[in-house]
Amino acid sequence: MPAASVEVTRCTRAEQLEEEIVELCAHLNAATYRLLQLIVELDDEEPWGAWGLRSCAHWLNWRCGIGLNAAREKVRVAHALQALPQISEGFKTGELSFSKVRAMTRVATVDNEEYLLMIARYGTAAQVEKLVRACRGVKRNEEREKAQCQHEERSLQYFYDEDGTLVIRAKLPPEQGAVVLKALEAAVDALQEEKAAETDVETAKDVTAVTSRPDSGNATFVQRRADALVLMAETTLGSEPRSLSSAQRYQVMVHVSAETLCDDSQGRCEIEDGPALPVDTVRRLACDSSLIALIEDENGTPLNIGRKTRAIPPAMQRALQARDGGCCFPGCTQHKHVDAHHITHWADGGETNLDNLVQLCPHHHRLMHEGGFGLARGDDGTLVFSRPDARVIASNPGLQSIGSLTDLFELNRQAGLSLDAQSCPTPPGDVMDYDLAVYGLLTFDIQDIGFDSERPI
Repeated sequence: MPAASVEVTRCTRAEQLEEEIVELCAHLNAATYRLLQLIVELDDEEPWGAWGLRSCAHWLNWRCGIGLNAAREKVRVAHALQALPQISEGFKTGELSFSKVRAMTRVATVDNEEYLLMIARYGTAAQVEKLVRACRGVKRNEEREKAQCQHEERSLQYFYDEDGTLVIRAKLPPEQGAVVLKALEAAVDALQEEKAAETDVETAKDVTAVTSRPDSGNATFVQRRADALVLMAETTLGSEPRSLSSAQRYQVMVHVSAETLCDDSQGRCEIEDGPALPVDTVRRLACDSSLIALIEDENGTPLNIGRKTRAIPPAMQRALQARDGGCCFPGCTQHKHVDAHHITHWADGGETNLDNLVQLCPHHHRLMHEGGFGLARGDDGTLVFSRPDARVIASNPGLQSIGSLTDLFELNRQAGLSLDAQSCPTPPGDVMDYDLAVYGLLTFDIQDIGFDSERPI
């Protein structure tokens, strides 16, 4: 065969491949749009809770094998498209790729989606991504300027009113204001605990309870806040300010009898100076919390208080982390801030050893104790998780090998779509004026900047 004929044959085959690939991409774009619509419906139904999963993205990760970050992005884009009819139509007809749609939905609104759609039709996916990054950069600069203004305008003013009281007025940036409010809440709680403790002491002495702060028993909420502000000042003057760890900031004391833990009897099970707790909740907390043994006589008088111990020693915690590397619940990807869970609870005779321990995130740890989910270790040593209805939760369910390319084309045809290689427009490859494009995107008015929507930027 002559060399010229061979070259023509190669070009013909290449063109056929190009046409077939572009047409298939159009079908995949339309199918991806349908997938996102189904994801929105699934997200509204929230069926993943029955499997112990935390979100639709976690379900996609577990059931469909989609990476968690990619799954979250699909859920985000799926919901964003609900308010963007023009972009949705372009995606549905195979004209737009998921890459372009994903980028546009980061900044798209009903007002600017027509402008973005025009950009997507004439630009490449890389150009759309760059435009969106530039637009978000402008918005971030505006946010930084706003934050800087808030910082520069911070102030605290005070004056003495006519009746001699001190009036304080403060203006703080939101993050600093949140710190102050948290401190006020902690101080209010501290005053309430102080009052409760004094009341208990005075009651035990059979005398009228008297608190150290006047009228604190009948104080309104705003009055308690005022007292808390004074307490904050006293604390600062009484000691050097220093940062505290979270463990030092908060400690929750729970009282529970051994009988209650072991046989679910109606014994003591309550937060210190607080309400009663469900037994299952306390059993979860007791998995790897700090414990203090307290021996009382029949009248409830303390006889002996044991030294505080850890239910699970630190060395075993490290070995458990090295073995499990995070939450072992199917579909969960959390590997930090996890709890150690007894497969057979220690109150039921379970031993504190590696064979009887497993790492779970707080969400799934709660499901094990209060959600009715089950966990057992199989004969081969594998973990077997189950739903409240006893259905086993597969560690890796996988996808069924069903469907074909013909089925995909048929589904799109049934949806009223007539797709071919012309359904995906070819960008002209022009150089984009990003300054003009960003300006147009932020102003949302094409006519004001003299832009012709029939030609590219």
